[in-house]
Amino acid sequence: MSSSSPVARLLLPLLLCAGALGFFPRGHGARAVEAPGYVTVSAASFEPATTCSAPDPVAPRRDGTSAVLRLTHRHGPRRAEYILRRVSGAGAQQLLGSKAAAATVPSSWGYDIGTLNYVVTASLGTPGVAQTLEVDTGSDLSWVQCKPCAAAACYSQKDPLFDPARSSSYAAVPCGGPACAGLGLYAAGCSAAQCGYVVSYGDGSNTTGVYASDTLTLTATDAVQGFLFGCGHAQSGLLTGIDGLLGLGRLQVSLVGQTAGAYGGVFSYCLPTKPSTAGYLTLGAAEGGAAPGFATTQLLPSPGAPTYYIVMLTGISVGGQALSVPPSAFAGGAVVDTGTVVTRLPPAAYAALRSAFRGGMAAYGYPSAPPNGILDTCYNFAGYGAVTIPSVALTFSSGATLTLGADGILSFGCLAFAASGSDGGMAILGNVQQRSFEVRIDGASVGFRPGAC
Repeated sequence: MSSSSPVARLLLPLLLCAGALGFFPRGHGARAVEAPGYVTVSAASFEPATTCSAPDPVAPRRDGTSAVLRLTHRHGPRRAEYILRRVSGAGAQQLLGSKAAAATVPSSWGYDIGTLNYVVTASLGTPGVAQTLEVDTGSDLSWVQCKPCAAAACYSQKDPLFDPARSSSYAAVPCGGPACAGLGLYAAGCSAAQCGYVVSYGDGSNTTGVYASDTLTLTATDAVQGFLFGCGHAQSGLLTGIDGLLGLGRLQVSLVGQTAGAYGGVFSYCLPTKPSTAGYLTLGAAEGGAAPGFATTQLLPSPGAPTYYIVMLTGISVGGQALSVPPSAFAGGAVVDTGTVVTRLPPAAYAALRSAFRGGMAAYGYPSAPPNGILDTCYNFAGYGAVTIPSVALTFSSGATLTLGADGILSFGCLAFAASGSDGGMAILGNVQQRSFEVRIDGASVGFRPGAC
């Protein structure tokens, strides 16, 4: 690993074209408190746009492009069920990084490839080849599509396929060595003395190929030498657009685990709410520790699913009033996951949230609209110049509270929450509710700082 400074920060700006789905305010209507426990926003906040564009500060500048974003994830609506299945089963041992120095790197969001999830653009190999990688706190193994790859085995992606034959620093991981042994649940045997990998996702999508190492360059001055990743020669399912995935999970094979010696196993990110604003992914801690303003909650052990960052959700408020939800409903904790779009709650918690939210909306007489997929509480705001909605806040252990803005409450005019699993099971904090907060994760805690991007 090289860095311009041993105490620099890895700062990866992210851009989001979220207005394409009406998730986020597009107009400039003022946001104000209409009454205690309510927020008023422009009705244009919930109108779907169709295109967007913004410059990419890291990759070579491209011609202007635009895309319509889909309310889907590569795991589809079954991402939550996939996480719940993994939480209930045994997995590889949990490995966390030790504290060390930090460093800073810029990046961007891949808004033009048709996904609501967040990406960074880095380069792989020597010479470097730009790769647009989805950032996923719910995955460990990083991978890219590689040549050779038959048309039927690889999907269409934003950038050219990575060609390991053109990289002087590429090396396949040999069988029998410690790196291959460290793959754990991602191991796929050996072929021609090369270590194989496989990653299967909840919707049936998968990637398989050769486990390898190469140089991952984050900026001109920050590079990860010998970065271990999957060189995918066969992908299937709903994967599309992205060149690959950058895993930020808790296991050693993730980017966080591999760079723990340099960045201390600490990272943070801010997911932007508008196409015109930038967010960031940071590897390492700022000099002097975390910035002020963080509300912090304990990071829980997860021996059954060591990939995930789990915290304890303890309560929900709607319109400034705490909901009556049995504490036992929250007993399974909550996964902090950038790869899930809307937050999933145990049924009792979701039912209480939905009932209170519908009651608050009924006070203003908004007409209902048909459900949109898993989103079952939807409204028709046509003809309204402004919309007043109940506030929603999520509280975690130690009192850490996320008071959501309108863009974290409604999407497509629908309440951006859904039920999943059973009471006492795992909740999932999705990326809609994380947007605009800096989320900081280390080996012991998760912190939330509002208004960070």
